[in-house]
Amino acid sequence: MRFIISLIFIPLCVFGAYAVHGGHLGVLWQPSEVVIIVGAAFGSMFIANPANILKGAAKGLKTQFKGTPFKKDAYLELLCMMYHIFKVARSKGMLELESHIETPHESGIFKKYPMFQHNHHAEVFFCDYIRMLTMGVENHYQLEDMMNAELEIHHKAGHEAAMAVVNMGDGMPALGIVAAVLGVIHTMGSISEPPEVLGHLIGAALVGTFLGVLLSYGFIGPIGQFIGKFYDEEGCYFNAMKVGILAHVQGLAPQVSVEFARKQIPHHAMPTFKELEEAVQKVVLE
Repeated sequence: MRFIISLIFIPLCVFGAYAVHGGHLGVLWQPSEVVIIVGAAFGSMFIANPANILKGAAKGLKTQFKGTPFKKDAYLELLCMMYHIFKVARSKGMLELESHIETPHESGIFKKYPMFQHNHHAEVFFCDYIRMLTMGVENHYQLEDMMNAELEIHHKAGHEAAMAVVNMGDGMPALGIVAAVLGVIHTMGSISEPPEVLGHLIGAALVGTFLGVLLSYGFIGPIGQFIGKFYDEEGCYFNAMKVGILAHVQGLAPQVSVEFARKQIPHHAMPTFKELEEAVQKVVLE
């Protein structure tokens, strides 16, 4: 909703103010200029980036419409899921978790936590490290180093996707100049036309520069920045998992382990101690 409102608000302010001052909106309708700028921008983005970065950019772009999934309810569910897993491991042993982590999409435990289960990468990350615990890995320093390395790679890939969009936006003003130059070339080919015709052609050529700057700073650049913030929030979600697992490896009680994880959550999405306590009391073990 926020993104839709912005898509309406920005053009309304720009074109509305232009019209109020007596500008003719019809002059700004230059679809060929849009094709030049947007087509060349996307083409350069595809040339500059491999498929995995393009997929990461598309994934981040989806959140513009859906909103970030990393809200308080998602974190509270994550903490309850970790509490559930840690409680089963302590009461029944790590081997009891093998069937759940080998086929998490069929697990009776993970099905209770749909937001987590639908986050494929988070599910794989968590299950991989719990699997290591079932194999007897107990050195939390080694686990932490491995987790940090994996999260750094994932974080880097996310920001490369964001920068791909930002760089595309940064190139749009220059591509707007390209469109304007082509418009001037077309105008020079019609130099024998009367002034009113030349004036229309020159105005149409200048629209390219205007559109390039507007699309860059009004839309594409901010979208790229948002994608970067999305991956930062995703990093916080994974960091909470990391801290919870490491606390469990060190032998802390399940509720203490998830409390350690809770303290890693950004303040705007962090459940209170009481909210977490009430939530974990409702967890029914398998």
